[in-house]
Amino acid sequence: MLLHIKNMVCDRCIMIVRQQLTSLGFTVKNVVLGQAEIEPEPNEEQLQLITSALKIPGFELISSDTDKTVEAIKNVVIELVHHSELSTLNTTFSEVISSKLNKDYSYLSRLFSNAQDMTIEHFIIVQKVEKIKELMEYGELNLNEIAYRMGYSSSAHLSTQFKSITGLTPTAFKSKMRRTRISIDKV
Repeated sequence: MLLHIKNMVCDRCIMIVRQQLTSLGFTVKNVVLGQAEIEPEPNEEQLQLITSALKIPGFELISSDTDKTVEAIKNVVIELVHHSELSTLNTTFSEVISSKLNKDYSYLSRLFSNAQDMTIEHFIIVQKVEKIKELMEYGELNLNEIAYRMGYSSSAHLSTQFKSITGLTPTAFKSKMRRTRISIDKV
């Protein structure tokens, strides 16, 4: 059975979900962001146990088709922004999302906006800003290198989007003592 799981955003999430399901006695065939395939198929009582076990570390089973699609969109964006090199992306986010979900982008965009009260484009920008904060905190790259790595045409474009989300320029953010990064699953 394929379970759809909300709030999975990283490799540690995959590990925790695998551990939780294994501890309940299921054979875990595969776990990726947002999904886990298990055997045997759980009965209603076992589904309640799975729901409870996944809630402890902050995960949630998803049952509606709309929620599954929205979570799949989020997972594609998170994978692209946080786990790939955007400077090498030779296509648009909309084409990647549409291709991965095998659905028309305008349909996905409407569905996402209605369910999340924000556009996919805004969600992408918010995710990129969180990744930029992370890269700035590491201090290994300058702003031009971060802009290139994140797929921006210039550091000025990055700065404009960064300020529109945070209210601070990247320089002002960097000089602040207390950082304001947000956990990916809270964005």
